[in-house]
Amino acid sequence: MTDPRMSAVIHVIDDDEAVRESLAFLLATAGHAVHTHASARHFLDAGMPAADPSMSCIITDVRMPDMTGIDLLQHLQEKGSTVPVIVVTGHGDVPLAVEAMKLGAADFLEKPFDDVAILDTVKSALARREKAYQHDALRDQVAERIAALSQRERQVLECLVAGQANKTIAYELGISPRTVEVYRANVMTKMKAQSLSELVRMALLAGISPKAA
Repeated sequence: MTDPRMSAVIHVIDDDEAVRESLAFLLATAGHAVHTHASARHFLDAGMPAADPSMSCIITDVRMPDMTGIDLLQHLQEKGSTVPVIVVTGHGDVPLAVEAMKLGAADFLEKPFDDVAILDTVKSALARREKAYQHDALRDQVAERIAALSQRERQVLECLVAGQANKTIAYELGISPRTVEVYRANVMTKMKAQSLSELVRMALLAGISPKAA
């Protein structure tokens, strides 16, 4: 998994060169790395977003020839892209903005917009991207820890997530309560959980449902 905090790049897509370069200058001045594209088709033909693992945000105009911002969103959705997309709309394009949001756009901006508005919107999109990255990274770590559990330890974990007491777990698994305590301690250690509540949160994050026990 690529950390979006490392060499983050914002891709600006607009067929209007003046708007494209103005946005690029504003974002660069604010400290962002920026790549510009004259069209959505040009953006995709360059292999984006797969070709740029550092990509952290896309800003695209909604009305462009050949391939619109809506078309781009549909394509990205079909490809399973999680890169946040900010759509730029003209006055009166609220229906298009709503459609874009339904297709997964992170936000939209109506022209004309000021510098503060675009920078705040980008900041918000990047913050959500960072939060999603942290969530995915933790989920991956938890999955690795669960994979390292023995079959019996996994059974004990599932019983704990279901809220069962040690005696109930012992009865269900046909082992002694003392043995359950040993397995429980092993699970806590391998999962790096400091408390039962933390262990349960980890298990739920990994998709272990209480109903599975």
